Amino acid sequence: MRIAIAQLSSSTDPAANLRLVEEYAQRAADAGAGLIVFPEATMCSFTRRSAEVAEPLDGPWAAAVRAIAARLGITVVVGMFTTAPDGRVHNTLLITGSAEASYDKIHLFDALGYQESRHIAPGSAPLRLDVDGAQVGFAICYDIRFPGHFTRLADEGATVIIVSASWAPGRDKTHQWRTLAMARAMDSTAFVVAVDQAAGGDPEAEGPPTGVGHSLVVDPTGTPLVELGRSPELAIVDIDPERADSVRLALPVVNL
Repeated sequence: MRIAIAQLSSSTDPAANLRLVEEYAQRAADAGAGLIVFPEATMCSFTRRSAEVAEPLDGPWAAAVRAIAARLGITVVVGMFTTAPDGRVHNTLLITGSAEASYDKIHLFDALGYQESRHIAPGSAPLRLDVDGAQVGFAICYDIRFPGHFTRLADEGATVIIVSASWAPGRDKTHQWRTLAMARAMDSTAFVVAVDQAAGGDPEAEGPPTGVGHSLVVDPTGTPLVELGRSPELAIVDIDPERADSVRLALPVVNL
């Protein structure tokens, strides 16, 4: 399974961010990737009110992403904001290509002086689906702090778990991001594909969720296979999802 991880910095302009999605997806397809993973909030940075850009899953931004995926023959996982019935919005991952689905973030970042629930409505259920023959689970940013989210996906058969993030900077936050990705891979004995927004400014300075970089792919034993730096970058990683099965035979920590 050849996966592309797209560590980028989204702006507050959805049209400009869509052009970034197309550029990175083209480069990934040219490299032979069947799946490309973008960060949370790729549609629009958290520095703009999400309600100003949110749209239904059949709206124009999502439709344009579907067209990119179809034209390039690649599955795209990308963070966007969708409308919710209570006047807030959902923090959503759109999955389109060989599979078509969406996941709304369950665990909202009401922590460290930030209150995501003021404008984001929580999702209600985890998501696992078949992507090119692999069982893939999904998480968004703060979900990574909840081991049960990952073990539930693993119990349901996920061997690859994608985490898209716009990780808030601050003291020790880069260390926490890296450590959590490795811990969740060991909890679930699954590959964890953790893709963050690129960093801007001082990663130790407090601020809204933007990004610290350091996207990484971790194998089911908790060993990083690749880790990026702080700048925008595209990386291609080959993984064998069946590796999770052999690790689980040796280390049976999930209930299959």
